[in-house]
Amino acid sequence: MAVVLVIEDDDHLRCLLRAVLERAGHTVEDAPNGAAGLKRFSTHPADIVVTDIIMPEKEGLETIIELKRDHPEVKIIAISGGGARLDAQYLPSAKALGADCTIEKPFEPREVIEAIGGLLQAQSHG
Repeated sequence: MAVVLVIEDDDHLRCLLRAVLERAGHTVEDAPNGAAGLKRFSTHPADIVVTDIIMPEKEGLETIIELKRDHPEVKIIAISGGGARLDAQYLPSAKALGADCTIEKPFEPREVIEAIGGLLQAQSHG
């Protein structure tokens, strides 16, 4: 199992991800935006970071850049998109900036669990 940091400004989704990931056996830290997420990571490093892209204070692309610059080994799952905002266009950019995996909203919680499992398996065989 892994330590997972969830960075998501939507309180409901952040709490849902925490519950699902903890039920799957992971240790979860969370933060409501990129600035708080980077601060949390500095005091509680995580194996995997799940980050939204569109957030206040520091958005996900900046967060990915800073995490990969300072902690190149961290695995990152970027989540974005859905609804009228159609911000899924940011997912290819997130991948280019270092996200290991991208998931478009809306998604099933099991998709995040499966993505984390895949990253952990790749890490153990890497």
